[in-house]
Amino acid sequence: MSNEIPDTPTSPTPDPARPDTPPIKWEREVLEKLVFATIKEQRANRRWSIFYKVALLLLVFFAIASYFEVDVFGGEGDVGRHTALIEIEGDIEAQGSGAAAVVIPALNKAFADDGSVAVVLHINSPGGSPVQAGMIVDEIRRLRQGYPEKPLFVVVDEICASGGYYIASAADRIYVNKASIIGSIGVLMDGFGFTGAMEKLGVERRLLTAGANKGFMDPFSPQSDKQKQHAQAMLNEIHQQFIETVRAGRGKRLHETPETFSGSFWTGARAIDMGLADELGSVDSVARDVVKAEDIIDYTQHEGLPERVLKKFGAAVGHGAVKAAVEAGVPVIK
Repeated sequence: MSNEIPDTPTSPTPDPARPDTPPIKWEREVLEKLVFATIKEQRANRRWSIFYKVALLLLVFFAIASYFEVDVFGGEGDVGRHTALIEIEGDIEAQGSGAAAVVIPALNKAFADDGSVAVVLHINSPGGSPVQAGMIVDEIRRLRQGYPEKPLFVVVDEICASGGYYIASAADRIYVNKASIIGSIGVLMDGFGFTGAMEKLGVERRLLTAGANKGFMDPFSPQSDKQKQHAQAMLNEIHQQFIETVRAGRGKRLHETPETFSGSFWTGARAIDMGLADELGSVDSVARDVVKAEDIIDYTQHEGLPERVLKKFGAAVGHGAVKAAVEAGVPVIK
């Protein structure tokens, strides 16, 4: 038996000397598949690259629009006849929905819109800064004169006291819930004194001032009778401003008693009897039954994306601490 290995059939190989020799078929197919796969992958990468770039541009666009309060999808006027709504939640202060810098632009936008039939201030506030409240009241009076055909109503759910009621008193009518808390027409200035504790602990306060009253309201220094009288006179003056605002806004509807301006507060039902409010109602019922425009458009200026991101990561904590230190001893209508 022969040990020679029989020849196995093989595909012909191209001959360099003969260019007309056909290439190997399976190699051509593999090469084509690799080329097409590479092209497909490159196209997919380009599509994903375009997608990510467009998504990034949209994100930046909406972030900028949110920061500058731009209405991307049209505007309130597009819906036609409607009731304009502005929300005031929480303390009336330089920051938040009760700040004059937030409420006043919303009021101007709501009154100026040709489609708004009336403006509703939805207030749920325990009070706050008399300065912020006074600025909002002044703007309400100006706008009511400029747009006499467009009424402004206030609706209260939970509470409208002190600075909140200061603003509400400037409205054409005030609508409450029978269990709402209304009133607290008064002013306070609070703080702490640690002089007695310091004496017991043997702690000496070393405060240097240029000006006899520069250390006024310092919690580690004793308060003189003259300083108390000065603070009380200032509170009385602000209280009188509050009283005059309520009287001007409520007019003959107000049934004054010795308790009206004492700083007390009452339920919504009792407030109606006293002339501090007008009727029971909600935002929906006022829009439907009083304004006769059930479509409600919210004009409230909300926080932009940068503010929300900063607060999410705790930036507001430091702001609150600084604010508390700065505002110590500032008069508050609460």
